Amino acid sequence: MKRIGLFLLTNLAVLVVAGVVLQLLGVESILATGGVDLNLRALLVFSAVFGMSGAFVSLALSKWMAKRAVGAVVIEPGSDPRHQWLLQTVARHADAAGIGAPEVALYEDATPNAFATGARRNNALVAVSTGLLKSMTRDEVDGVLAHEVSHIANGDMVTMALLQGVLNTFVIFLSRVVGYLVDRLVLKNERGLGIGYFVTSIIAQIAFGILASFVVMWFSRRREFRADAGAARLAGAPNMIAALERLKRGPAEPLPESLAAYGVNGGEVHGWRRLMLSHPPLEARIEALKHARHLQA
Repeated sequence: MKRIGLFLLTNLAVLVVAGVVLQLLGVESILATGGVDLNLRALLVFSAVFGMSGAFVSLALSKWMAKRAVGAVVIEPGSDPRHQWLLQTVARHADAAGIGAPEVALYEDATPNAFATGARRNNALVAVSTGLLKSMTRDEVDGVLAHEVSHIANGDMVTMALLQGVLNTFVIFLSRVVGYLVDRLVLKNERGLGIGYFVTSIIAQIAFGILASFVVMWFSRRREFRADAGAARLAGAPNMIAALERLKRGPAEPLPESLAAYGVNGGEVHGWRRLMLSHPPLEARIEALKHARHLQA
C-alpha cells in the first residue's frame, strides 16, 4: 500500500506542477473566448495534445527507462552460455506469436519477476530477474517468458498508452470545465478566468486523476488474463500454472510502479486495495487457466 500511495502522490504532484506552470505561462488564456466564455473546442485540443503526448513520450522511452530503472543488462548472443537458453526460448515464443524477437535482459533482484516493455511489437524488451531464474524450474520460467511475449504480441504497451492518453485528455478537459463552472456560477466571476478557476481546476484534476487510475488498473488486470491465456498456448497451460503456483509460495516485492503493469507478478493485497492493483490475485489467474483447460478437454 505504501508503494501505491507514493505512486499516486507522485502522479498528483506532476499534475499539480504541470497545471501551475501552464497557468503561470499564460498558456490557458487560449481557452477563454473574448475573456469571458470557455472555448470548448480549444480546450479539447489543448487537453488532447497534453494528455496524449505525455503517454506516448513515455511509451517511446519505455525500453530506455526500464533498463535504467532496474539496472537490466541485455543478453548478447554468444555471451554467457547459461543465459543463451533465455534468448532461444524468447525467440521461439516470439516466432510462434508472429512478432520479431525481443531483446532479453537480466537484472539483479532476489524477487522472482519479469516484465516486458517497448513501443513496438517487433522492437520490445523482456527482462528477467535473477531471483526468478534461481527460484523456478526451466518449465516454470518457460511459462513466464511466454506470458511476457504474449503481452508484446497483444500490443498491451501501446493499448495502455492509448488508454492513459485518452483518460489524461478527459481529466484535463473535465477539470477545466469544473473550474470554469465554479468560477462563473459559484464565485460569480464575470471577468476572464479568475483565481477560482485555477484553484478549482487543479483540485478537480487531482480528483479525476485518482478516478482515472482505478480505470487503468482495472484494464491492466484484464490484460493479465489474456497474457496468461497466450502463455498457455505458447508454453502449455501446465507450465504457466506451475509458474503462478511458484509465485504464490514466495514473497512478492512489486516492480517499480512505472513497470508494475507489465510484470508477471504484481504482489498481493486484500480488500479495497485490490482496486489499485495492476494484477489480479494469483488464485484467480490459476483458476482461469484451469477452467480454460477443462473447457478444452
